[in-house]
Order: sequence, then structure tokens, then C-alpha cells
Amino acid sequence: MVSTAAPDTDDEVLPVSDSQTFRRAFKDLSDGFSQRELWLSLGWQDIKQRYRRSVLGPFWITIATGVQAAAMGILYSALLDIPLDEFLPYVTVGLIVWQLISASILEGSEVFVANEGLIKQLPSALSVHVYRLVWRQILLLAHNMLIYVVMLVAFGVWRDLTWTSFAAIPALVLLMLNALWGSIVFGIFSTRYRDIAPILGSFVLLAFVLTPIMWTTKALEQQGGQAAERVKLAELNPLFHYLDIIRAPLIGEEQEAYHWYIVLAFTVLGWTLALLAMRKYRARVPYWV
Repeated sequence: MVSTAAPDTDDEVLPVSDSQTFRRAFKDLSDGFSQRELWLSLGWQDIKQRYRRSVLGPFWITIATGVQAAAMGILYSALLDIPLDEFLPYVTVGLIVWQLISASILEGSEVFVANEGLIKQLPSALSVHVYRLVWRQILLLAHNMLIYVVMLVAFGVWRDLTWTSFAAIPALVLLMLNALWGSIVFGIFSTRYRDIAPILGSFVLLAFVLTPIMWTTKALEQQGGQAAERVKLAELNPLFHYLDIIRAPLIGEEQEAYHWYIVLAFTVLGWTLALLAMRKYRARVPYWV
């Protein structure tokens, strides 16, 4: 006998997982930020634990940075024939900002691997560990800025400062935004492919040499000829623009607007990559660590 029953139109629809959606990526970032009491406390504890039983604590970083800046400033000032009172502030601020940039790349690539235990045991958003890292770098930057304050007085840099020096504030905000997306992107892919972290270490070392920290583009321009042409090559280095938007205002130098345009473009591109990475791989990180 042929069945004449109507086909069942109420078949059960299986739920579709939204773990790989932009909504979950944005929710992770939002939930992580709302847990700021957690990552603020963890970041502060990182500093205290690192310098436990030390008399000077995190100020050892300040002393080390100051000594390094003084030694390199005096040496390269003589080699490049640049007045010390002009070159030393340039080098000092460059080193302070570079430490923030390099730590965002190097420590960012290890951010999830280093927090393996917390990721597996603590029910929190993945972005908590990224916020913790950036907050720790802000604290270290605050300690190093004491060198800048001393330099303002010792070398009379404060005389060169104008209202445009306040541009260092939005520049610092931009650096923090880039540190966030850099830690997310490098952290996720370094967790999956452990070879990326040492590669980034070599890249940062090379970038330190190629970025105008120990040398200036003005010195190359004054030499003329092929040396002046190398300034264009230096500008192909994106880290140069990140450095310049905050260093130039702090030492009272003029600045071209294109540095900001380039950094803003990289910020938009970087956050696009970060959201794509969070959308596709956020749920896999706990299995990779």
C-alpha cells in the first residue's frame, strides 16, 4: 500500500554554532575590557612579582634605560658629530618608545602561550590576557618617563615644547591600539606556529638597526647625494612612523602629517586582521596552548 501521509515539514533544525562570527569576536573584546579589575590587578602583580625582594623594584628598568641612553647618546653624538644636547634627548625618547613597541611585538607573540594555565583554568575572555600585557607595558612606560622628565630640565628641552607637544597624547593612544591588535594577531598565530616567535625576535633586532633611533634622517639629508636618498628607504619602515608621531612632539620637533596617515592606515588594517583572527581562531587557542 502506498502511503498518502503528508511529508513532515517540521524537521528539527540543528543549532548553528556562532563561535566563528564577528559578533563573538566583538563580545570577547567587550567582555575582556569589562573584566578590567582582573587584568589591571594581574598586570600590576606582574610588575611586583618580577622585582620581588628588589630594593628599587621596577625602577631598575628606568636606571638601565637611562644608562643605555646616556652611553649610546654620548658615543653616537661623537661619531655623527651631532651636539650632545640635541642628540641625547632624541636617543632617550627613541629608546623609551622603542621598548614599548618591541615589547608589544615580542611579548605579544607569547601572550597566550605564557598564560596557558589561566586560559585553561580561568573562565574569562581571551582578550583579558592582551589587555593585561598592554597595561603592564603602560606601567613600565610610566616608570621610564621619569628619565624624560629629568631630561626636560637637564637639557632645557622644555623650552622647545609648544602646544603641539600635546599631540603625544593621541599618539600614545594610537600606540596602545596597535599594541592590542599586534598582540592579538601575533599571539594567535605564534600559538599555532611556534616558529613565529623566534622569527619576530630576529625581525625586531633588525628593525632596531633600521629604525632611526641611534641615527637621524636629518644627518643623512645633510650629507646629500646617495645618503639623502636613503632617507626614502628609511621611510619604508613602518616602525619609523610609529616612533616619530610620539618622539617629535616630546622633544619639540616639527612633524609631517603623513606620519599620522600611515600609522592610522596600519591601525585600521591591523584591527581588521585582528578581528578576522579572533573570528576564526579564538575558540581554538585553548587547544593550541
